[in-house]
Amino acid sequence: MDQARTLTSSIRSRVQPQRQGLDARGFTLIEIMVVVFILGLLVTLVAPRILGRTDEARQTKAAADIKSVQQALALYKLDNGFFPTTEQGLEALVLPPTSAPLARRWNPDGYLEKVPADPWDQPYIFESDGANYMVLSLGADGAEGGTGPAGDINSRDLG
Repeated sequence: MDQARTLTSSIRSRVQPQRQGLDARGFTLIEIMVVVFILGLLVTLVAPRILGRTDEARQTKAAADIKSVQQALALYKLDNGFFPTTEQGLEALVLPPTSAPLARRWNPDGYLEKVPADPWDQPYIFESDGANYMVLSLGADGAEGGTGPAGDINSRDLG
């Protein structure tokens, strides 16, 4: 009989969770309210700093896109001896141009995966005479000129 009790108590000790040193009560409403208040306070302090930088982030992205296009244009010129024309556009970096001047040694992998749109979902403006070029984003307002977020981002200004 003692063996049966020992076996039964051994099984119970394995099945029942050990509660030694653990307080079984949960959080009180006050504790939860304090945590929610602190989280709300953090959001009100941090969110404006993050959300207020959206325009700056878009301008930075546009500048990075333009620099990437500039690198692709440099490779295109290295292979072919000239830049694509305005008529050929930036599409000449994705697909071989079909109008003159034709690319003599166009890279079969292309120079860009796709023609990017600026962060305001507008196409980049590309102008070229074959010897020189300009890539331009009109900024947040989509019109020439402007300052701040509405300012133009131009490849000539980026260097």
